Amino acid sequence: MENATILVVDDTPDNLSLISGLLKDTWKIKVATGGEKALKIAATEPQPSLILLDIMMPEMDGFEVCQKLKADPGTQAIPVIFLSAKSEASDQAKGLALGAVGYITKPVDPVGLLTEIRKVLA
Repeated sequence: MENATILVVDDTPDNLSLISGLLKDTWKIKVATGGEKALKIAATEPQPSLILLDIMMPEMDGFEVCQKLKADPGTQAIPVIFLSAKSEASDQAKGLALGAVGYITKPVDPVGLLTEIRKVLA
């Protein structure tokens, strides 16, 4: 679990900094500012152990990124946790239906996020 790499995907630099800062002392962090870059990083060895994925991004939203990850045999086993400002139950249901293992709403509770990550990586 300590050797895990987490890919953080968000189009907002402040969110990337906040989440990376919270996680960097425990795990190796990679960041992507969009869906295409996230898909490339996920398919490259060594693959991330977990992906924290924003939903609202330009060009390709997080739902589409998750769909592509889960459709590709090379990346489908990587767990995805959505981190989103979208707090509707229907958004959460859609994310989980696409294959995500978790859904955390922003603003992120640091303790809740760390607990969820540890649970998924255990």
